[in-house]
Amino acid sequence: MIGILVFPKFQLLDAAGPISAFEIAGRIAGAPPVIKVIAADAGEIASSSGVVLLARGLRSAAALQTLIVVGGEGVRAAATCPRILAFVRKAAGHGCRVASVCSGTYVLAEAGILDGRQATTHWRHTRHFLANYPRVKLEPDRIFARDGNIWSSAGISAGIDLALAMIVEDHGDEVARATARQLVLYHRRGGGQSQFSSLLELKAPTGRFAPLLSWAREHLDHALTVEQLAEQAGMSARHFTRAFIAETGATPSKAIERLRVEVARQRVQDSSEAIELIAQSAGFRDPERMRRAFIRSFGQPPQALRRAARAG
Repeated sequence: MIGILVFPKFQLLDAAGPISAFEIAGRIAGAPPVIKVIAADAGEIASSSGVVLLARGLRSAAALQTLIVVGGEGVRAAATCPRILAFVRKAAGHGCRVASVCSGTYVLAEAGILDGRQATTHWRHTRHFLANYPRVKLEPDRIFARDGNIWSSAGISAGIDLALAMIVEDHGDEVARATARQLVLYHRRGGGQSQFSSLLELKAPTGRFAPLLSWAREHLDHALTVEQLAEQAGMSARHFTRAFIAETGATPSKAIERLRVEVARQRVQDSSEAIELIAQSAGFRDPERMRRAFIRSFGQPPQALRRAARAG
């Protein structure tokens, strides 16, 4: 049984996206899931759009295998509801697969089940989340994260990515692929949140780290360790890392990788220069390291991007 936990002013797609993915996967696998929309108080629950879902009470969901907590404008109130927090803690303690979509991560954090665990949330909440939940190992650039039986995903549509990953676990890779095709989505989306985040426009950075990122872009052939970046910024390595994540939504190493990837991508697509030389000059040191970075960022290796650019 899958439970979708909603509350007043929840984000509709946070609930509807995973529900649709699980419904389609169940139909393809020949094992239709039992899906219940639940809330602290049974009845009609209005989303932030005004569209209403009919929810059952928490007691009706005692035998859940999966619990997904949605996000939305009303999440702060939900994260202070003792009944919701107790329900989430109990589900996690019993080994239920507990997940959050977008800002639903706040409910999991307030319930205490993210302490010491890796998690992610929408990039807009990075600074606030880090300040309020320092014991959580936040991964700002992840589309979704898993730590044991606790899952979390980034903003809104990432709830579908999370559901597809769960479908792989429940029904196998082929069912997940077929589900993604039915939804007209990537089976596994390439890249992280930084490709969507307005806080990490590294081509023309703004903010207090703009001079540092501009300097780094001119020195990509150097190692550019956290210690070197911190020294350039005039800060201790530890303080620099936390401040950088809070402002940009990415770790320093991820930001440098993003800069390297962007510079390398342009040269891969616009020139006939050897991949090995591009990798060296962009600071990747070897082609294999650059290939892995391209797959993380674009879902494709450099050679595939070059072929597509030439075909275009």
